This record gives sequence, C-alpha cells and structure tokens, in this order.
Amino acid sequence: MPNLDLTVDAVLPRDRDAAVLVGRVWRPDVAHGAGGPALVVLRGDNVIDITATVPTCSELMNSTNPLSIAKTTAGEKVGTVGEILANTPVDGRDAGKPWFLSPIDLQAVKACGVTFAESMIERVIEEKAKGDASAADTIRQEIADSIGSDLSKITPGSDEAEALKAALIERGMWSQYLEVGIGPYAEVFTKAPPMSSVGVGADVGLHPISTWNNPEPEITLVVSAAGTIVGAMLGNDVNLRDVEGRSALLLGKAKDNNGSAAVGPFVRLFDDAFTLDDVRAAELDLRVEGEDQFVLNGHSSMRKISRDVADLVSQTIGATHQYPDGVVLMTGTLFAPTQDRGAKGQGFTHADGDIVTISTPRLGALVNRVGRSDKIAPWTFGAGALMRNLAKRGLI
Repeated sequence: MPNLDLTVDAVLPRDRDAAVLVGRVWRPDVAHGAGGPALVVLRGDNVIDITATVPTCSELMNSTNPLSIAKTTAGEKVGTVGEILANTPVDGRDAGKPWFLSPIDLQAVKACGVTFAESMIERVIEEKAKGDASAADTIRQEIADSIGSDLSKITPGSDEAEALKAALIERGMWSQYLEVGIGPYAEVFTKAPPMSSVGVGADVGLHPISTWNNPEPEITLVVSAAGTIVGAMLGNDVNLRDVEGRSALLLGKAKDNNGSAAVGPFVRLFDDAFTLDDVRAAELDLRVEGEDQFVLNGHSSMRKISRDVADLVSQTIGATHQYPDGVVLMTGTLFAPTQDRGAKGQGFTHADGDIVTISTPRLGALVNRVGRSDKIAPWTFGAGALMRNLAKRGLI
C-alpha cells in the first residue's frame, strides 16, 4: 500500500529558506478545548500562529501588505513543520496535537478550464464520447484527422481563431470546449464554496457515480478583493470525465463534491524571490501510485498555457464580479491522462487509495489520498462555524 510522503523535504519548496509560506492548522487546545483553526506562517522549522493579529487567511490576503505582516508579525509557536505534517493524515492522527488544514478559508474557490490546447482536445473527446471511456481512442483519432492535434499556436479570440471556428462549424466538428479554448472568453467556474477545500495530507473525494476520472495538477493563484495576485500554491481540480462528458450542465456534479478541491501545501507570497513570472515558467509534475501497483507520471508546463494567468484573473474578478473576501483561482492544466490502467482503450481512472502527488520546486508538493466523496470525512466546519469559533476565542 503506497504511503503519503509528508516529510519536510518532500512537501516544502526546494528554496524554502527564501520562501514566505502561509498556512492554517487545527489547534485542539483553543476555544476552551473545543479546538479551532489558526492562521500560521512558517519560520525556519517552526510553525508560528499569528491568529491573534490576523484571524483569517482572507484578511491577511486582503491587507495592504500581506508580505510584511507575514514576515514581521509576532506569534506563538505551535510545533515544528515536521511534527505537524506527520500528524496531518487522518489515519493515525493524534487528535490532541495540531494538524495542517487547507491554507485558505473565506475565499471563493474558482477554476479555469480548457486553458491548454492539448487538454482542450481531451475535453472535446469527453463531450463526443458522452462519458464513455471506451470510445475515446476512436474519437481522438477522428478529431486528429479532421483538425489536427496541435492548436497551441492559435491565440484565443484572434482572427485566426475565428477562422478556425468557422471551418470547424462547417465540418460539424465544433464543440463548446473549443469555444472557450480558442474563443475570446475563458471558462471560469465555481470549483468549491469557501471553507470546503482540503489541504496537504487530506483525502480527496470522487463521486461514487463516476467510473472515468482523473487528477488535474494546477497552479492556483491567491487574489485579493482588489484583484491583486498576492501569491500562489498548488491545486488538484479533481475531475469526473464521464460526468462532465455527458453534459456541460453536469459540470457542478463533475467538479464540486466533498473533498474534490485540494490546495496547498502552503500559500507562497510573492516577493523579490518569487514573482508571477515564476508562476508563468512553472513546470508541474504529477505522480499517481495505486494499491494495485499502478504508477502514472504526468507533467504540465505553464509555458504552454493559451491565456496569460493575469488575463484569467481579470476575467474572474473585476467590475462585473466582485469577491469581498478574495478569491483563489485554479488556472487549468495541460495534463489529460490517456495511459490505460486496465483494459486496452479504457484509459486512466482513479482507484480508491491512490496517492496523488503534485509538485513543482518553488511551491513544494501537494500530496493526497483518493477516496469516495461519500466515505471520506464530511465537510462540517463552514463560514458560520469559523465566525463562532473565532468569537469564542475573542479574536473577532
């Protein structure tokens, strides 16, 4: 049985000594013993609780200078990074000691789809297959014969893109996924409600009706209410390919389930050592290890994204749509697995117990175990619970 690798060296960024990292932990010793979440910053090997000054991640990211606050605010040590990582998996957890949570709280969790040409073709295949994984190979070849497989040089919304759109309509090959892939408007959807995302070491959930699904390794941007991109982290936009493929109107069921939005391991704030250009150049690796000894390795390069990440943010938040508590935005993935796990032509799908590791040197590794959304721990601590908890502790 594969194990979660939650060692410090595996999880933290390679240049962690230069990184300003923000997270959240559950502290069992607060709220008169009832426990509660704490906003923390990593300083060397120590995890420092700054909740007394900044009670929520949302408030920190919406502040005038989150970097300065994270670097200078005094706080209380709640343990070392290694100790808390080791206590984070639900299996074998000591409920009397802290564990890491999703690093965000009140922010809405949004996601972009079809932002890479290669994965766009796979979305078209899902639609044409109507959720039938066994039909994917045949349709993949038909599409390649008709329009080719390399659309990476097409600029979304350009005259060339419009000409291709017209040609595809004439051939009967148009798709809603090509519309958002090469049209002027990005696909931006709600991935999860505030407070429902899970963090490093947690279980991610698959809806039990799905038999064709996959992880989606993505850079996730942390954006203030003013629309300023203040930091980044990793994300797993867990996707049910069969459900979404049946109908675009099932996107909510395909994307928003218990445990289906994993982010972390920590928010890395932008500074002189880490900027948005580092996000634009990021190379992401994916590894899936199954209890059946199956191993899948994948890769996604932000250099191949069809739309700039700043454009994706501007299409998410602005004059037409505000997020007063801030927003986090998954920016899409190049990765769409076609490797057969079982019978030939069936492609990849998850199995219970899979370990998913998404990593990039500057952000670390987001490691999760796969389960069913109706069997993993339910989401019970929402925005109302957070406010009551902080009030009980005299923090708001």
